[in-house]
Amino acid sequence: MKAKGKNNSVSYFDMQFITSSISTTLVLLLLGLVVFFVLAAHNLSVYVKENINFSVLISDDMKESDILKLQKKLDKEVFVKQTEYISKKQALREQTEAMGTDPQEFLGYNPFTASIEIKLHSDYANSDSIAKIEKLIKKNTNIQEVLYQKDLIDAVNDNIRNISLLLLGLAVILTFISFALINNTIRLAIYSKRFLIHTMKLVGASWSFIRRPFLRRNLWIGVLAGVIADGILWAAAYWLVSYEPELIRVITPDVMMLVSVSVLVFGVLITWLCALLSINKYLRMKASTLYYI
Repeated sequence: MKAKGKNNSVSYFDMQFITSSISTTLVLLLLGLVVFFVLAAHNLSVYVKENINFSVLISDDMKESDILKLQKKLDKEVFVKQTEYISKKQALREQTEAMGTDPQEFLGYNPFTASIEIKLHSDYANSDSIAKIEKLIKKNTNIQEVLYQKDLIDAVNDNIRNISLLLLGLAVILTFISFALINNTIRLAIYSKRFLIHTMKLVGASWSFIRRPFLRRNLWIGVLAGVIADGILWAAAYWLVSYEPELIRVITPDVMMLVSVSVLVFGVLITWLCALLSINKYLRMKASTLYYI
């Protein structure tokens, strides 16, 4: 009995099983990269949008205590992610450092005004939303101007939309390609067993009995390939974040978990489904047909 169990184990995890697992792993790795880029691109777009500033210039007549109250009020707005108050003195100091000279020395006064720098949540970082926010803020008569780079915001949103559509299209195409490659790999493996399948039919084995080992075998191929592909993707993500820590804002644990689950689920479902379709094809064939395919 022990010898029989050992022989079954060797025949189950044979070279064909290994090669099928390797080829499936490579395909799942490709698919995982596409899912990763789609999700990472979304995080990158959010990161870029939420780091676009617009400035609220404040009149010199407004007291600093009132400016701080205005800042607290803005912090409570749903569209605001973060605000920063920049006083006249701080603005002068920053410009002096940037230009290498103090404008106050030859002008005789501080030409800069106090301002509140606002960063928006990504959903509001577009020209239409900012125009409405500008009207809301300008209701305060002490606000001189609201400055933002409309062309930059429009360009960022247009580029993000185009890249997202491109990645989505690429994901759809590669999904079909992945399905085709995995399907061909499994079909070839089952093709080599077509006469064994016919022999089992001749001795009276039911279709479900014949299908069971093939489905179980390919299910394990999907699981093994998915786990290996996930391991490679996690290792690559860890190396990228170690090399450039700022990438943690884009390559988040949530992104990697979604990629891992997608790869594993896709691997299991596709290998099982392709095995089911292929085995059913040969179960329906007559003996004479097996010699001509």
